[in-house]
Amino acid sequence: MIELPPKIDKKTLVNAIIKGCNAEIVPIIDKINTSYEYWDKVKYKSLPQGYTPQMLWTFVKASRIKGMISVWEKYGINLCITNQMQRMCHDFDMKFGGFWEDDNKSQNSEKKYYLSSSLMEEAIYSSKMEGASTTRVIAKEMLRKKKTPQNKAQQMIANNYNTIQYIVAHKNEPLTEEGLLYIHRLMTEKTLDNPDDAGHFRTNDKIVVADMVEGDIIYTPPSFKEIPEFVETLCDFFNNDNPQTFIHPIIRGIIVHFMLAFMHPFVDGNGRTARALFYWYMLKENYNLTEYMSISRVISKSKASYEKSFRYTENDGNDMGYFVAYNLRALEISFQQLRDYILRKQREKKTATTFMISGNINQRQALVLQRLTDEPDTIFTVKDLQEQFSISSMTARKDLSDLVQQGYLTEIAINKVTRGYIKTKDLSKE
Repeated sequence: MIELPPKIDKKTLVNAIIKGCNAEIVPIIDKINTSYEYWDKVKYKSLPQGYTPQMLWTFVKASRIKGMISVWEKYGINLCITNQMQRMCHDFDMKFGGFWEDDNKSQNSEKKYYLSSSLMEEAIYSSKMEGASTTRVIAKEMLRKKKTPQNKAQQMIANNYNTIQYIVAHKNEPLTEEGLLYIHRLMTEKTLDNPDDAGHFRTNDKIVVADMVEGDIIYTPPSFKEIPEFVETLCDFFNNDNPQTFIHPIIRGIIVHFMLAFMHPFVDGNGRTARALFYWYMLKENYNLTEYMSISRVISKSKASYEKSFRYTENDGNDMGYFVAYNLRALEISFQQLRDYILRKQREKKTATTFMISGNINQRQALVLQRLTDEPDTIFTVKDLQEQFSISSMTARKDLSDLVQQGYLTEIAINKVTRGYIKTKDLSKE
């Protein structure tokens, strides 16, 4: 269990707020607040003579309380928005707005390719966080070919993918109780122990969040009787474009994520639904680059820190600064991964021009051959090219047929209707 922070008596805390601290300890406090560190890290800080970890913690708490705002009064959820949080939000505004300044046809084709890949990644990793066990290759093959899911793990991923696509298509609609239930139904269909739980709120309090390894109860959500009021509060917060207290939209999106996870209004699928709502809120606020980012991939790879950010919040007087700080870092890493991915794909595109030089090959065909060079076991279909390059089935079929005639590809039968195209030995010699 995570260690609780030391208790601070009210008089000591008030004095720390009013009088402040000596200049020699200010840089330490600022550094702690930059990462929004919890007591389990603060207590190990190197301190000037005369200071104890408990004294440092008192000054840290005093500095946070000065900037504290209430974000969910009913449950005492508060937030200190630090300078670092504001800097990161400003950086995101700059990066998200200027990432694709031009809007030419060539770039639109690339965007659709990146979008398709990122939606798959988001669906896969958001589902894997909830226990879906499968490989990325198998999962992507299922999504690309629109295959029927063969097990619960694949069904979770397909559901997540379909939910994200629905959100993208309805991003400008307000959140309603019906919409929330529909999102949950899309997300959990055919994956719950009781199929009737899909698209319905829980009707009892037989639910806890437990440590999967130790079995310890980590968190007990509020009573199911409070769900109707919660839904009204959530929808008001989500839809309010002119709040009395301004909070940066990215942080508001993170609060939406936290609110649903805190209430746990469903028997299962709360995590997936919460992340979907964050995704929806970001798109609603015109952070369109979010479509191309797999935030769940980052969270999945740091799941322990993700879970700790919830527990830190609960242990430290419902201060959700820990959760906001974690999610902003995840967003930053996700953006960096997107940028690296696009740069890599652009390099691959340049490399693909060697195939164009070597024969009568167009750019689409060159990218197909480049993909087969990197992933030799890939099987292409006409539908794959249609979706990747936004072209007609006739154009896609001609691209593939030409590559067969030139000896680059071999045509095979996938089933009685669908034909596939695989790499030939000749391609490896190019």
